[in-house]
Amino acid sequence: MPFSEKIRKLKQEILQDYRPRFDAVDEIAEQNTLKVLDAMRSCRVSDAHFNTTSGYAYDDIGRGKLEELYAKLFGAERALVRTQFVSGTHALATVLFGILRPGDELVSLTGKPYDTMQTVIGYDNPSPGSLKEFGIQYRELPMQDGMVDLHGIAGVISSKTKMVLIQRSRGYSMRNPLSVADIRRICQEVKRVKPDCICFVDNCYGEFVETEEPTQAGADIMAGSLIKNPGGGIAPTGGYIIGKDKLVELASYRLTAPGMGDELGASLSNNRLLFQGLFLAPHVVAQSIKGAIFAAAMFDRLGYKTLPLPEDVRGDIIQAIELGSAEKLIAFCGGIQKYSPVDSFAAPEPWDMPGYADKVIMAAGTFVQGASIEFSADGPLRAPYNVYLQGGLTFEHAVIGIMGAAQAIEDLGK
Repeated sequence: MPFSEKIRKLKQEILQDYRPRFDAVDEIAEQNTLKVLDAMRSCRVSDAHFNTTSGYAYDDIGRGKLEELYAKLFGAERALVRTQFVSGTHALATVLFGILRPGDELVSLTGKPYDTMQTVIGYDNPSPGSLKEFGIQYRELPMQDGMVDLHGIAGVISSKTKMVLIQRSRGYSMRNPLSVADIRRICQEVKRVKPDCICFVDNCYGEFVETEEPTQAGADIMAGSLIKNPGGGIAPTGGYIIGKDKLVELASYRLTAPGMGDELGASLSNNRLLFQGLFLAPHVVAQSIKGAIFAAAMFDRLGYKTLPLPEDVRGDIIQAIELGSAEKLIAFCGGIQKYSPVDSFAAPEPWDMPGYADKVIMAAGTFVQGASIEFSADGPLRAPYNVYLQGGLTFEHAVIGIMGAAQAIEDLGK
């Protein structure tokens, strides 16, 4: 391998020292695979559900079966699973605009949301067509020591608060992701304060990390992306919304049109990929998490601040590493790109990515453009220059890519 002796030695130490952690991740994957199989058997999935539809696609049995499967698997009443969602942010925005009305209030209980959600909301980062322009009020509850301030919930929810936003993952911050147990406690407190308040979870990057999901722990509705965890690295695009029947129905009117809802939407040739990706998702997520543990251990031993630490229990697939300089951030992403299966010859450069306040650098040599369940890394060009590593269809690829990133930073000193 084209890596220094120091990096090769660290690799062997980490694989040995963290074997029990890797085994624990595999056990969760086995339990989640059984859940998927049970749901597929209960829903009687057949190859007839993989057929192509076009046009309006009324009575698309594959689309209907896939949404039945998602609802059952995630312990919810209804699901909207569509390739018409262009991103996780699109799915999240569809929930917000589908349910909230002028004069309603949205409260983020996890502090400032992820960059692209800030443009949707429109208060810190104004954008045409935002919630703010539609007269929807917004407030935030700052996090305390990286955790949701449970005691502060009663003080931030008012009589006009219709919905709370709970972001499971960290976004571009150095705070721990929320566990399902955390989400359960948050939802219980919200319902104690205001029983009719809607608990909405941004579940991006969190699916199948644990054996339970937010809609099984008190969340009324949640949304995410199919080119993250639940697509298993095979889904070519799309997103999902899962939750209570009436809430998902309202969101469906925003996706299509009032009166049409989820009755339309052609599957084209993607149904099989969505079913198969969901089947593979527990295993692929486990590969990704093991890669994140390896990265945390590697860079922790190289003297960098990592979050989570390698021994920490995880709530999502993301590994954050504080690199301390723009030069190291660019080198890290270059090392990841070099060991990617697609566009390995490219050199990542920071650019003004739509929806982000700072220049962002991304390493994403992926088969599906931007798929962050595939091995990738990104970060904003702002102090303290954190990089956010995620994904990995195979643990072997993640190990090689992380060694490549470490080598790229080591080479800066030569």
